[in-house]
Amino acid sequence: MENQFSNMDIENILKETPEAYNVFQKMPLSHRNEYIKWINEAKKQETKERRLEKMISMLLDKINKEKMYKTSFKISKMDCPCEVQMIKMKLAELQNIHSMEFSIDNRLLIVFHSGNYQQIFQHLKSLQLDTSLIDSSAADDYSKTNDTNERVLLWRVLYINFFFFILEMATGFLSGSMGLIADSLDMLADSLVYGLALLAVGTSIIYKKRIAKIAGYFQIFLAIIGLVEVIKRFIGSESIPHFQTMAFVSLLALIGNALCLYLLQKNKSQEAHMQASMIFTSNDVIINIGVIIASGLVYLTNSKSPDLIIGAIVFCIVWQGAIKILKLSK
Repeated sequence: MENQFSNMDIENILKETPEAYNVFQKMPLSHRNEYIKWINEAKKQETKERRLEKMISMLLDKINKEKMYKTSFKISKMDCPCEVQMIKMKLAELQNIHSMEFSIDNRLLIVFHSGNYQQIFQHLKSLQLDTSLIDSSAADDYSKTNDTNERVLLWRVLYINFFFFILEMATGFLSGSMGLIADSLDMLADSLVYGLALLAVGTSIIYKKRIAKIAGYFQIFLAIIGLVEVIKRFIGSESIPHFQTMAFVSLLALIGNALCLYLLQKNKSQEAHMQASMIFTSNDVIINIGVIIASGLVYLTNSKSPDLIIGAIVFCIVWQGAIKILKLSK
């Protein structure tokens, strides 16, 4: 009968590899006994030794998988909080991510994770936001951040966006402005993304993807209706929109978007402060400014064309946003 390895024998051998020994010692006794039984079940002594070597290799692999890494990505097309939430939802599928830090002004994402970064990289590339790897290194000084306020923050920005969706939609119809109606749908698009981010907390990936698909197709449907209405108004003899209402409501929406950006960035790491350059590169803010300019052109030209042009542009942006949401459902 071949010699059997005892618990003491295994420990003495593992002491030659301190990292593997430490992992073995932290295991429950039942797990350690299973390893020993597996080794002793080998028919020959040389096979037992091979199994012991394999066990050491598995213990070292376990260390590598649990080791924390810090990987930085450049995401060139990440220019607003809406895209931040899309990235979070996409990466929620991965179990090895411990936390993330975003800097919109620097187009930077830092991911703290265990194991390899390749799967994270592939998920980011699938969003087509022009993602590139900056570097990846061991995060020996990692400490988990407190994200308990994030859900409350998401509800706040969702309320702000949904409020302006209702306000702009109502005033858009009353003033006859397609620019305001289109901007209201852009606000709705942001609300859908924040809502999806909230749904992703505590729900299954399949459920989240199903909701994302419904939201994406609904948004495309609204964008098509809007573009058709713009064409009809170009051809028809619609009245000139009320430019004062356009300007005033768009200014309020601009303030609302700036507030959302401020709240989201204030909650992040200290290096990601609120900066004017970040605000004015946000698509939402650019849209608000576009509607304000269009209202001035409506007044100066006494024509409905500026309002219809900005409306068509925004409906196209809403369409693009819907495509991004649909990518999350794949």
